[in-house]
Amino acid sequence: MTFPDISSKCLGNVMRVDVGPLGGNFLEVAVVVNDSAILLTPSLASQCGFSIKINQMGNAMIYASLQNCFAQNVGDKAFTTTLTLRLHGNRMAEDELYQVAETCQYAAWASREIVCDRNYMEHFFTFASQKQTIDAGFRITTIMFYIPVEKVMGVTEAQRSGYGIANTPSRLVLRSPKTTPETYTQNVAGVHMTVFLRRRGLELMTFLFDVYALCIGSVSFTPNTITWYLPRHIDPLISSGQLQLLEVHIGVDGQRLDPAEMAARQYSLSINDVHIIIQIPVGAVGGYFKSHVQDDHYHTSYTIEPMLELLWTEDSIHEDTRYKVLFPITTPLLSRPPQVIDNTVPEQRMFKVLLGPFGSDVALMNISFPYEVLSVADCIARGFTVLEHMSPNSSSKVFMLEVPFTDPVVSQTRDMGYTVYSLHLTFGLLVLPEFAPFSHPVYLEAKLVDIVPPSVSGGCDYQNFYVLVQYGTQGANFQTIVGKQLLTSDLAEQYSFMENGTHLSFAVPFSSPDVVFEAIESSSVKTRLDVALLNPETNKNIKEFSLACNFPSTLIECFPNGTMTALAVKLESVPSLNPGQLTLRDPTCGPSYSDDRYAYFVFTGNSCGTTRKFFPNMMLYANEISLPDELEKIRESNTEDPEYELKIACYYDINTTHAVAFHTRPRRSEPYAENAKGELQVAMRLAVDDSYSVFHRAEDYPLAKYLQQPLYFEMELMRSTNPRVSLELENCWATLNSNRTSKPRWNLIIDGCANPVDPYQVLFHPVWVDARVQYPSHFKRFEVQMFAFAEDQDNLNHLFVHCDVVICDARNPLGGVCSGQITPICFSLSTGQRRAVADVHSFEHVSVGPIIIG
Repeated sequence: MTFPDISSKCLGNVMRVDVGPLGGNFLEVAVVVNDSAILLTPSLASQCGFSIKINQMGNAMIYASLQNCFAQNVGDKAFTTTLTLRLHGNRMAEDELYQVAETCQYAAWASREIVCDRNYMEHFFTFASQKQTIDAGFRITTIMFYIPVEKVMGVTEAQRSGYGIANTPSRLVLRSPKTTPETYTQNVAGVHMTVFLRRRGLELMTFLFDVYALCIGSVSFTPNTITWYLPRHIDPLISSGQLQLLEVHIGVDGQRLDPAEMAARQYSLSINDVHIIIQIPVGAVGGYFKSHVQDDHYHTSYTIEPMLELLWTEDSIHEDTRYKVLFPITTPLLSRPPQVIDNTVPEQRMFKVLLGPFGSDVALMNISFPYEVLSVADCIARGFTVLEHMSPNSSSKVFMLEVPFTDPVVSQTRDMGYTVYSLHLTFGLLVLPEFAPFSHPVYLEAKLVDIVPPSVSGGCDYQNFYVLVQYGTQGANFQTIVGKQLLTSDLAEQYSFMENGTHLSFAVPFSSPDVVFEAIESSSVKTRLDVALLNPETNKNIKEFSLACNFPSTLIECFPNGTMTALAVKLESVPSLNPGQLTLRDPTCGPSYSDDRYAYFVFTGNSCGTTRKFFPNMMLYANEISLPDELEKIRESNTEDPEYELKIACYYDINTTHAVAFHTRPRRSEPYAENAKGELQVAMRLAVDDSYSVFHRAEDYPLAKYLQQPLYFEMELMRSTNPRVSLELENCWATLNSNRTSKPRWNLIIDGCANPVDPYQVLFHPVWVDARVQYPSHFKRFEVQMFAFAEDQDNLNHLFVHCDVVICDARNPLGGVCSGQITPICFSLSTGQRRAVADVHSFEHVSVGPIIIG
């Protein structure tokens, strides 16, 4: 057992020993005389000038009069008291002893000093005021009480009754317990005061003394203030009618307070002609609250022990009197219903509640919920937060509880777009050390708007990924990541970005760098577009979405003249691959074009290591695309990527024969081309929708269209039954009138490819055989967004669309747009190269319009 902290000090004519905290142990006090310890019982303490006070924090204060029964007195100026303290606790632990001794100097004795302590009254009478001294052989023989009638009592009888009587050569000490029968109440200046000691004719051999003592005063209470009244003139203590009040002091627990300390504690002192009035705020520093329970309701009382010390002189008798009262005051019980402070922030999804204030002697034992009771330890293990917050002066506390919305004790209901969370609970509390139980119910409720997170959806056609992002209930509070880069304004312009306040959409071409190539299949490329919605505050993804599509693409093409083409693409599985380093079997045959994602090869069946193999009805020409052996070894040493290899195979039918009749004659001259005339007719139409099944008639023009409407165009080579002929688009543009050369001009298609600088690029639609289409190569279809003309919409009235078309021989695709039949991607446009028109059958121009833009 560890003994608590102990300190001692001298407070005027009193010594104080502070012990604590006791921690629930019992303190036994004994006084040491001649190496013997005398147990200090309550009756002995009041008779000999001792008192003990224990506050609500378990701290003990032991008060001893300087001239107590056991003090060692040196010249009536130095007084030494020695105490032995024993702490009784757990029987398993040995009791611990502690001895404290204090010597107090007190030379400034008044002629008369009166002390009203907690359990006794003490009167000091100094003989020097009457120029009298007493020899050591003199003794006190008789005491006469007036209560108010006379009562004579011998000294021995008085001491048996609990009175303390002693004298020194210069001083007489009389002490009276509060509980003596001779104590009664007297009204002084309208204040009821307790008379502890009134003695007349106290005979000390031939000397007579008049002893009179009154204590306490009266007190009144309001909910916030304690008022203590004492008479300014305590008439029974005054011999003449004239006195001069020299000093007035206020203190707490026997210790004086200076004016600054009184102001800080908001104590007040006022003196009028009749009373001395002391006012103390309930709850002020120096006192303490005690908790009580009545009918399961919480109450408190406040206890403080103020001290009033007066010094006055009476001119007529030339004597001064020091009068000190220590008055323990406890207020009546005050109802203190604890306050419930709901600090819940619904968005944090956590109930937060404060309950209090309570006195420091209140403990939280458990919390009851509708279907279970949890101890504080159970609550903490469950994930609740249970804390106890003490006030700065440790006089009060509050309890804090946090319960997450997700716990089963929290009820949830739905109401008009809200989720209502409710929590019923009851705090179970105890008042210590009485272990008096009481409880306090609490109901908490919080509403939270139902949060719909943003969603991402999408789809594909044969050319683009289409992504739709719906904002949800919290708006566009995110950033969009496409592939691995942020969707900036520049990138949004490239991807036909649109937004209307509730959602956004954009289109990403399958050839975009943000698209991942996953695998190559026989007639398509398996691709994926990753889209993420990022919270800019937390830098974490709110939503992740991957859209996978197979885009039809002819990566390998075989031509009747033995020419073979192959397009190698960089796959996600080989991120370290440099397509420009790929070759055919012959390492000297590199790509005709390459970038960081593609490599395009053109070769013939008898070059670049191409092999030939015969089958019963077929002949196979084969090659492969890979890294040269030396580069592959270097790559393998630096990365774990798999080996890249693309097989190329072209099959030719060897059983088909054609009979050709010819005869020869000597050439008379060099061959030359002769101009001739023929008739080819090309029609241009505007379809109602992308099904291309219904078209606008001539009488429908001019057509009214709005900016957000697409236009669906179709070109047809009329009255041709030659399947080897194909219709190709060379250039298409729009003007404000029917003159095809007029300005301004909006380019839509350039050299057979969509205008690369137009943010709203033309979309080409495939043509399939149906009831109307016999030869798909005789048709071309494309779609234009009306947004393409939006930047000059203030100047638009009528709009005309013109196209130059080329009629190609499919058997001899040797250049220009005719070679567009072979290449699936407009590579030359992306690098700034242009192709020349050559080896075409015919060139035609067609137009359609006018179109009115609304």
